[in-house]
Amino acid sequence: MTDLTGRRALVTGGASGIGMACAEAFAEAGARVTIADLNGDEARRVAARLRGDAWEIDLSKTEELAELTLDTDILVNNAGIQTVRPIPEFEPQTFALMLRIMVEAPFLLIRAALPGMYDRGFGRIVNISSVHGLRASPFKSAYVTAKHALEGLSKTTALEGAQHGVTSNCINPGYVRTPLVEKQVADQARVHGIPEDEVLEKVLLAEEAIKRLVEPSEVASLALWLTGDTAGMVTGASYTMDGGWSAR
Repeated sequence: MTDLTGRRALVTGGASGIGMACAEAFAEAGARVTIADLNGDEARRVAARLRGDAWEIDLSKTEELAELTLDTDILVNNAGIQTVRPIPEFEPQTFALMLRIMVEAPFLLIRAALPGMYDRGFGRIVNISSVHGLRASPFKSAYVTAKHALEGLSKTTALEGAQHGVTSNCINPGYVRTPLVEKQVADQARVHGIPEDEVLEKVLLAEEAIKRLVEPSEVASLALWLTGDTAGMVTGASYTMDGGWSAR
């Protein structure tokens, strides 16, 4: 059992999906959790249930994060959005928005948290990447680009933080049963030219040996272990949880 008693954790996108599952796992292990989310009402609801704190934040407004200071032992960069579209139809402003949320914001949050982690000699950074941080799929240029960039940021953070007791790792799930995945079914059907009821089998699970979606609680269980004392030698790693997708 991972004991996080006395630790403080910050989870972006913590009001739903993977983020909420991570927050629940951390709170159960004894951490004081801050739920950072664009949806302030949901963030406050989850925070109240977990006896934690809420932070209503729009991570696309990166200029507001430039001088931020974060006092936290654990940082989970989880917030993200998705757009499924061929490159010629992909709006440049949407591409830039996705990179701000999933690359620039994690960099700025890590930058804000590291000084305190260095002072305490302890820190755990968990970046929720994706199998798309290791593999590409058509029609997801911004998402694949962002997740590949997050992998590099995570590894660089691991190298810089090593002598200060700070670890940085990525978790790389396949398709997870979350609102983010549910919202892209219609777009996947459109770009692939198939009915929506065939998207799960023919697109989402096509490359996975285990033919089911990942559960948020499964991702959270790995995140919880990575934040504990027994994972002190695990850093700069990317942990796949993709049903065998990346084994091909």
